[in-house]
Amino acid sequence: MTWIGFWFNIPGVTADPTQVAQNFFNSGFDVIVSGIDTTEALVVARQKRKEGKTVWAIPYDYKGACSGAGEVCLGVPYFNWGPGYVRFLKAVKQGKWKREWLWLGPDWKDINNPDTSNVGFLPGPALSGKAQGLLDTFINDLGNEKVQLFKGPVSYQDGTTFLKSGELATDQQIWYMEQLLQGMTGQGKTK
Repeated sequence: MTWIGFWFNIPGVTADPTQVAQNFFNSGFDVIVSGIDTTEALVVARQKRKEGKTVWAIPYDYKGACSGAGEVCLGVPYFNWGPGYVRFLKAVKQGKWKREWLWLGPDWKDINNPDTSNVGFLPGPALSGKAQGLLDTFINDLGNEKVQLFKGPVSYQDGTTFLKSGELATDQQIWYMEQLLQGMTGQGKTK
């Protein structure tokens, strides 16, 4: 994982996402999963594909991101603000709205349901049928809590404890991680 410095490119402040994508592919990686609100991963993957490399990308946040890059797009995670807004509007209409911090996650039973899921994943044209089946199983296992991605012991990149043995991370702990986790390469802390 390489942290470029922010969730979108700020020229002169963050690492250039086009250069980061080029560096990944040029150093032997074949898949880029992007977490920034741009299409650089797909653009560079298409360029590398035209050069004869077998590479793919997963862009971020825009449901239509695979358009025009289907041969390299494995799929796209996205946010769906609708269910959260409906919840707030109903509370306002009922006079029950209060300020609160909510983690509005996916509906694991139907991750792409626009009425119930705040997070989704649309498979891309480059995702094979076999990989889609494995992904469906993984999503089901997350929903049934057979898979716990953040269960301790887990350490930060510098060796300090993130989660003690058996401890499950809360959504806020994951969202506000202080640095990358052990086993991830790249800049561990923001400057």
